[in-house]
Amino acid sequence: MSTDHTEVTPPFAAPRFTTPPTLAEMEEIAQAAFDSIPAFLRDRCADVVVRFEEFPDEDVQEAMGLETPFELLGLYQGVSLDQKSLHDLPREPDMVFLYRSPLLDYWIETGEDLTDLVRHVLIHEIGHHFGFSDEDMERLEGLADEDQEDED
Repeated sequence: MSTDHTEVTPPFAAPRFTTPPTLAEMEEIAQAAFDSIPAFLRDRCADVVVRFEEFPDEDVQEAMGLETPFELLGLYQGVSLDQKSLHDLPREPDMVFLYRSPLLDYWIETGEDLTDLVRHVLIHEIGHHFGFSDEDMERLEGLADEDQEDED
């Protein structure tokens, strides 16, 4: 019998968050996700405002026909680049809303990595800014994955 008391490390990394992150921590995750978007696309998002809210407001819930505010993780509000014209009158800035409580609820229910989840939703919503289809958005996320792997 061996008396070696070498500590055994688990074959997995500990999750980054074991309790729900604060709004400030969620904003940090979103900023890192935004930074992972390829530069040629990120540069065209300079005027897009990214905001965290706890839930979609009542007007959004009603307009989208939501049964519960937990159904919506993120939302793009604005006019996509493919629909804008130089002759358009100035409007409110384009915005991406990320909804903290629904994101956290989804994170808890699925066990998905929270950083990956926020990144996925942010990239999806930014895709709407470009007028991308769902297939285009999947390719965009793939490019972001490749860029992130190259940095690691």
